Amino acid sequence: MEYFLELFFGGLTRGSIYALLALGYTMVYGIIQLINFAHGEIYMIGAFTALIAASALSMLGLDGWSLLAIAGLAAVIYSAAYGFTLEKIAYKPLRKAPRLSPLISAIGMSIFLQNYVLLAQTSDFLSFPALIDEFPFMEDVTIIRSSELVIISVTALSTALLTIFIKFTGIGKAMRAVAQDRIMAMLLGVKVDRVISVTFIIGSALAAVGGVLISSHVGQINFYIGFIAGIKAFTAAVLGGIGSLPGAVLGGLVLGWTESFATGYVSSDYEDVFAFGLLVFILICKPSGILGRSSAEKV
Repeated sequence: MEYFLELFFGGLTRGSIYALLALGYTMVYGIIQLINFAHGEIYMIGAFTALIAASALSMLGLDGWSLLAIAGLAAVIYSAAYGFTLEKIAYKPLRKAPRLSPLISAIGMSIFLQNYVLLAQTSDFLSFPALIDEFPFMEDVTIIRSSELVIISVTALSTALLTIFIKFTGIGKAMRAVAQDRIMAMLLGVKVDRVISVTFIIGSALAAVGGVLISSHVGQINFYIGFIAGIKAFTAAVLGGIGSLPGAVLGGLVLGWTESFATGYVSSDYEDVFAFGLLVFILICKPSGILGRSSAEKV
């Protein structure tokens, strides 16, 4: 039973990171019907930003939770700026182009950002400091670590705050209006370009939070982590129903548990086989995803 609980919480932790990333994917897709394949690289850049900030701040004597808060804030701000700039440079000029054009641009930006960080840093794995202190009351607990508890809690809080933001704020209502009918929203006075920019900023900030937390949990980082995590998070978004925020979270958790239990009870070699096999099964049974809605196209 203890081993089962370890796998359960390990999968919940992994799924929480996928969920944070998948929220960014599904928000962008819901607004402009674009799969932002460079989103994983924003996650990676956030982690590297936190590493640089943490290294600089540790020389000033900071440690523990204060170091995590400041380094995490730096990562969020820097990644949000990257997300905003990415949308303006790579996607906005292609707003009226065929749908394949922004998709190719997204893939190009993903490759560019990977190589940019590779040249600026190194191809080797770098040690990432353990920014999350162990809780004293969890010293004798073996089934879950303090860092896992923090990741799960931050994901739950972020999801709740994002839901409240979209449901009750003015910009959140504008985002829902643009997602439902961009042209009508524009005719009614909604500033669509600002809504899209805010969407990219929020998604990038969530990706940065995930990058910082998981890097501190794992203890290492390299330039390629964004690609792998991005593909898995995109899979989670599709699995849950792309365009649905609850679906993105559910898809991330289901994918995390699938990988964790497959690794624990079968073999780590089959981790991806079970994950993508589950995706294929869900899409065959329900093409719109677990919580996605099928929509009829008028002709």
